[in-house]
Amino acid sequence: MSTDQLTRLAVIGIAACWGAFVLAWLLGAIYYEWQAPAERTRSWFGTAVWPGLVITVAVVLAVPRADWNSVALHPAWIRILGLAILLAATAFAVWARLALGAMWSASPAVKDEHRLRTSGPYGVTRHPIYTGLLAMLAGTGLLAGGGRWIVAFPIYVVLVEIKLHIEERLMLAEFPDDYPRYRQRVPQLVPGLRMGRGRRSLPKPFLNDINNILIRPGPRENFPAAFYLCRLLSDKMIIAVSSSRAAGLGQINADAR
Repeated sequence: MSTDQLTRLAVIGIAACWGAFVLAWLLGAIYYEWQAPAERTRSWFGTAVWPGLVITVAVVLAVPRADWNSVALHPAWIRILGLAILLAATAFAVWARLALGAMWSASPAVKDEHRLRTSGPYGVTRHPIYTGLLAMLAGTGLLAGGGRWIVAFPIYVVLVEIKLHIEERLMLAEFPDDYPRYRQRVPQLVPGLRMGRGRRSLPKPFLNDINNILIRPGPRENFPAAFYLCRLLSDKMIIAVSSSRAAGLGQINADAR
């Protein structure tokens, strides 16, 4: 396939899949608006969409356009693979949304007569909507040819893991007997991948920072979670970059000697 054909394929595939994803969420919100039970417990951590979007845009703008060429993906088979992943992930995410029905909420929450879903897509992973969403981001990055398009995926992986940590604490409190058995049987995000007992996907100190944010005293309506999470992620990125530079300088000095 020519470059122009691949570009058209990417534009059509990305627009169709993300359009279907947004449409499914809008129709689901309208259909289940009057059927959704009242919320008993709700985390003040809201959606991860806006913090992730802000961080993604900031990273894209901070890096010169020419530098993204080093991570561009040109082979046609990679882009076609991305389309296949994007199509499958979109179908999986919409399936999970339909299966969750009126129990879905943008923020981690426990509702009246809350039921633990363990079948259908929830028998594949414990959080199939996030599985589908992250796979859609990965597929989009491949289909678009990499470059700046790959930035969103690692950022949303971190934000989703933060949100999952909160959701699973709520589920453990609501279903103290059933949820531990469910966690042992079904992987968190990646189908077929089961982490060892007691292991976490993110380092414990990082999750402790998140817990400190969630219990931060003060007028929360004036300081939304997105602000604290963006600041925390920025601090972590600065530390990582500084450590990387220090390691690089140390290697240069060692080579000079």
